[in-house]
Amino acid sequence: MDLINLVEQSFSQNKTATYPKFKAGDTITVTYRIKEGDKERLQNFRGVVIQISGATPYTKTFTCRKVSGGIGVERIFPYESPFIEKIELNKVGKVRRARIFYLRNLAGKKARIKEAKRKISTEE
Repeated sequence: MDLINLVEQSFSQNKTATYPKFKAGDTITVTYRIKEGDKERLQNFRGVVIQISGATPYTKTFTCRKVSGGIGVERIFPYESPFIEKIELNKVGKVRRARIFYLRNLAGKKARIKEAKRKISTEE
């Protein structure tokens, strides 16, 4: 087990220190680097975090959901991905669950999440 942890740490980019602390229910903007042939571009994905899974930062992933053109779009991001440029915390949501899959069945005003009163921090 120690050998696995040693290999994971050697591949780590150690960018997690620059990410803000977020949880399920928060609205974040993930700036993702996309490679198309020999060109690179940045794409923003703004959505609600519906789950965070994984124990260590090397195996941790988070799922973001947004509604684009009336269709729900979900994307899973690895926490230690080298393609993530930055993560911005836009709104802090107040939910009582760690995984808010019930959001998939809601539409319109019912799909809104109450905003919490906690402060937005940039530390992990």
